[in-house]
Amino acid sequence: MPDVDASAPAAPTATSTAPSPPDAFPETASGTGGAAAPAAQPVSQPSAAVDAESATTAAEAAASPPEPGPKRIAIVFAHPDDAEFICAGTVARWVAEGHHVTYVLLTNGDKGSSDPSVTPEQLVATRAAEQRAACKILGVRDVVFVGFSDAMLVADLDTRREVVRVIRRLKPDVVVCGDPTIRWVGQDYLNHPDHRAAGEVTLDAIYPAARDRMTFPELLAEGLEPHKVAEVYLSGAKEPDVWIDTTPYLDKKLAALRAHASQLGDWDPEEMVRQWARETAARNPNPPEGAGEYAEAFKYFKLD
Repeated sequence: MPDVDASAPAAPTATSTAPSPPDAFPETASGTGGAAAPAAQPVSQPSAAVDAESATTAAEAAASPPEPGPKRIAIVFAHPDDAEFICAGTVARWVAEGHHVTYVLLTNGDKGSSDPSVTPEQLVATRAAEQRAACKILGVRDVVFVGFSDAMLVADLDTRREVVRVIRRLKPDVVVCGDPTIRWVGQDYLNHPDHRAAGEVTLDAIYPAARDRMTFPELLAEGLEPHKVAEVYLSGAKEPDVWIDTTPYLDKKLAALRAHASQLGDWDPEEMVRQWARETAARNPNPPEGAGEYAEAFKYFKLD
């Protein structure tokens, strides 16, 4: 079993023409705590999906309002830095609104360097430190490093068991992960196989494996009872239907992304990130009054 670091409490886009750095997610269509959300921003309770989602989703959310109080949110991706590229503005907003966010990273990032003087072990340590620094900037409380090898992630039963183990331990109300159906974008980007595998295995772990008592019965012996995830947000989705206004949090997203110095080198991602976020906001078919310049988009599921 891969090592798991950091125990979290059981309680709580349209194609961009900007160049993508290695392993970065393109927008395809789409420390602890934090200060209170800016007064001008409506609270984006995850269960309410309030930021100008499709009319159908809005009606469904209104018909079944969320339980009050903070949500437990798990952000599940393949590599250190994935979440910073794709959804850190939303993460910063949810943290500011009082939700408990935990990162779950399935690989250790040990292939993410072309420097011959750096060993895989050194790179793992560097990338873990960078991820913790980024999380501190965003206010993410915990990071779980599941520990699979970079570029080797597969959506098999062994990996699914590990993700189920984490879900049953964290008991998230909401899970954010990547869209596993994205294989390419435009004519200049092939999605990393780890990104696709991470999305696929996370969805398979959410339903039905984490929910069903007879799936992976060995986890019951560890005291990990079944858990039902209530909501799923797919980031980088080809067909998004929820837009989260991240305008007040764009600078914090950029600061968190810059914490991954081993991956950015001398490249400054600001122009590309702002372009992605601006294009994403512009593709919202029903923006709310007073919507900001920047947004992140998701495909939203409310599970029965």
